[in-house]
Amino acid sequence: MHNPSVRKAVALALTNKKWQVAPPIPDNVLHEFREAGFHPLIAQILYNRGVGSPQEAEAFFHPSEEPNPFRLPDMHEAVTRLREAIRKGELIIVCGDYDVDGVTATALMCETLASLGARVQPYIPNRVSEGYGLSMAAMRQFAEQGCRLILTVDSGIRANPEAEWAREHGIDMIITDHHSPRGELPRALAVVNPKRDDSRYPFPDLSGVGVAYKLAQGLLRSHSQVPIRADARPVRESDLLDLVVLGTVADLAPLRGENRALVVRGMDALRNTRRPGLKELIVTSALRGPVSVGHISYILGPRLNAAGRLYTAMDSYRLLTTRSQEEAKELARRLEDCNRERQCLTTEAIERAYPQAYEQAASAALLFVADRDIPEGIAGLVATRLVEEFYRPSVVVQISDGVSRGSARSIPEWNITAALDRCSHLLVRHGGHAAAAGFEVETERLGILREELLRIAHADLEAKALTPTLVVDAEVPLRDMTWALQRELACLEPFGYDNPTPVFLCRNVLVRDSRIVGEKHLRLWLSDGVAVWDAIAFKQADRASGLPHRVDVAFSLEVNTWNGQDRLQLHVREIWPAGG
Repeated sequence: MHNPSVRKAVALALTNKKWQVAPPIPDNVLHEFREAGFHPLIAQILYNRGVGSPQEAEAFFHPSEEPNPFRLPDMHEAVTRLREAIRKGELIIVCGDYDVDGVTATALMCETLASLGARVQPYIPNRVSEGYGLSMAAMRQFAEQGCRLILTVDSGIRANPEAEWAREHGIDMIITDHHSPRGELPRALAVVNPKRDDSRYPFPDLSGVGVAYKLAQGLLRSHSQVPIRADARPVRESDLLDLVVLGTVADLAPLRGENRALVVRGMDALRNTRRPGLKELIVTSALRGPVSVGHISYILGPRLNAAGRLYTAMDSYRLLTTRSQEEAKELARRLEDCNRERQCLTTEAIERAYPQAYEQAASAALLFVADRDIPEGIAGLVATRLVEEFYRPSVVVQISDGVSRGSARSIPEWNITAALDRCSHLLVRHGGHAAAAGFEVETERLGILREELLRIAHADLEAKALTPTLVVDAEVPLRDMTWALQRELACLEPFGYDNPTPVFLCRNVLVRDSRIVGEKHLRLWLSDGVAVWDAIAFKQADRASGLPHRVDVAFSLEVNTWNGQDRLQLHVREIWPAGG
């Protein structure tokens, strides 16, 4: 099964997507949208995203940021204790996570606290030597430093033992997190989390850096009313938004409601950032054109993540916070090198994972790959690739002596963190979201965990046809793909999780010509019999030889800029034989 052609055949057989066209907008609702001046296709797309009236569309296009951070649970307690610590000159340690959301949240809080005159120190655990979240070793280290206040960002909601230890040793803990609580909340001084059962905050889906931003807002607004220190030079809220947008987009937070408002404002801040590190990172990554949400997802985010995956996320933290141009250049170069190394390691790790995945793929509802030579920092990327190729929830574990660490990725039909919750008696610790999770397990229990997860997956998924489905917004003729429509579609941006780029379906299209570009990609010229459209199908070069003359094609409309010229282009998502 090591043969690449066999591997590709197996993967294609298991992941050949079907399409599902969204139900048409009801006539009466469409009439309302038309009366309000909406293009019918835009009305359909909005309806597909749960926007059912022109009034709701207004809120979608012009979302308002929740003005009052104090509606979040325990915000008053958190701000009061932070004010006290700043006033007394106590050491505040900000504990974050090693992904982009956690690093930006750490930078945001440290910058805010320092601007108010606080003694503040960042702490981000080393993924390889410490793993996710707070550890008892770190807690003891903080106590030895004389710390009396710990502030977590993007983490801590399951740090019950650590919170108890802190209480017993006279250390106050403020937890800010966006992960879903499980069971009893940690006994901390404050637990600021919009997903708490008792939360009255109207928007529960903030990212980790989004929650940190709300705490910064609360602290800054409190200071503006009653100054904490006379020598404070408080940062402006708007100067933090470049960090907010990086973490929110990179963490795949839903781009609806308050997140949409933060991302819209944050993109402006990022394009005009004054941070030397971000400026250098944009230059080093050879990013073309104005920074977009896609650039965060596929270019900037991976580079900021790479340091934490392989070495220490503190390099990314320093890049975000440095004021030195020379240091910024050096850190940006280091992250670029680190990302290249990460890419090579990922390719090697995927090759190591494939043989185990093949053996399981035909019959298993879940793929479970364990290997000593797959780096823990790469395991999540390998799991993601397995999900993409085989459309099965996938777990990838780096086997170690004593305790092994794993990453899990899932499909929309199955909540992987809920499954791990059901295995919590086997785990040292775990946490995550519906689609992604991480865990630690005693190595001697690895086999038992595998069997238990397989049992749960089979019970939950056996009756379901695990075939990926591409949701299509509307079936359209190619002649509708115009610059006028593109301008309307641009108003729906930013696109991302929970507000995907619109996908259209056109049937019985003529393939006038095709050629392979860049070894992996397929360029097409598609026609409706009247005009010809340029199209690009990324990573679909393998389809070139067997492409029929007539196809059904699912695509997005986009602008391709080359040599200073803009052209409309069809971004092919899937292609099938006409009528197939």
